[in-house]
Amino acid sequence: VSPEMTAFFGPETADAPIPPRPIEMIVEPGPRAWTLRVNSSSGTETPSGRPDRIIFLVQREAIERLGGGDLLEGGDFHLTAELRAIAHSLREPSAALEAVSTYRLAKSIEFVCETIRQFRTGQLAPLSPEAQLSAADTRRVQAARQLIEDRAGEKLTLDYIARSCGLNRSKLTRGFKELFDCTVAQAIAERRLETARRMLLTTDLPVSSIGYVTGYLNNASFTRAFGRRFGRTPTDTRELAA
Repeated sequence: VSPEMTAFFGPETADAPIPPRPIEMIVEPGPRAWTLRVNSSSGTETPSGRPDRIIFLVQREAIERLGGGDLLEGGDFHLTAELRAIAHSLREPSAALEAVSTYRLAKSIEFVCETIRQFRTGQLAPLSPEAQLSAADTRRVQAARQLIEDRAGEKLTLDYIARSCGLNRSKLTRGFKELFDCTVAQAIAERRLETARRMLLTTDLPVSSIGYVTGYLNNASFTRAFGRRFGRTPTDTRELAA
C-alpha cells in the first residue's frame, strides 16, 4: 500500500515488503462472528496468510499520527458492520480488473482509518476473553460500566442496571466479570471510593457529607469501606494531604 503499510490477501505472502516497526491487524472469521486482532508485538517476519484472512502490517508511527496511539496496546475486537463491508470489498473488489490494485489500496487505507475512528469513539467492542458475548451484548455491558461511572453515587441495583442496559441479571453478571475482571458491586464500590478520595483532597466538604454524596448511608460504613480500600481513614487521608 505504502512504505508505512502492507496488506495481505490469502496465502501468497512471500517476499512482501515489511514496513519498519509494524503492528499487525488481522481480520478473520470466527465461530460466532468476524473479528479483528491487533497484535502490538508483531515482528519483522512476513506473516503466514490464509485464504479467509486479511492481514495489515502498519507502521506504529502511522497509527499514532492518525490518532490511534491507544490502539497500539493491542486486543481482540468484534468487527462492526461498517468494517465488515470494507473487508468484503477488499476480498471481492467490485472494481474493473485494471483498477483492482488502486481500489484495494484505497480500501486498505479506509479500513485502518475507520478502525482507529471506531476505537476512539467506543464503537469497536472488545471480544470477551471467553468469546461468550456477542458484539451487541458487549456494548450493553460497556454501557452498564458507563452507567456506573456516571451514577455510582445513586442507589444502583443489579436489576436496575440490567434493565437499563437491556440485559438479564445473569448475562450482565457474567459479561461484566469477563470484560472487566470484577463484579458489578466491586465496580460500584471502586468508583464511589475513588470519587470520595478525590473530594477529600480537593474540597472542604465534611467527611460525612462526602460519604453521603458518594452513596454511603452512614459515616461508619463509609469509613470502613474507605479504610479497606486505601489503608487509612478518610480523615487521615485529608490530614496527610494537608
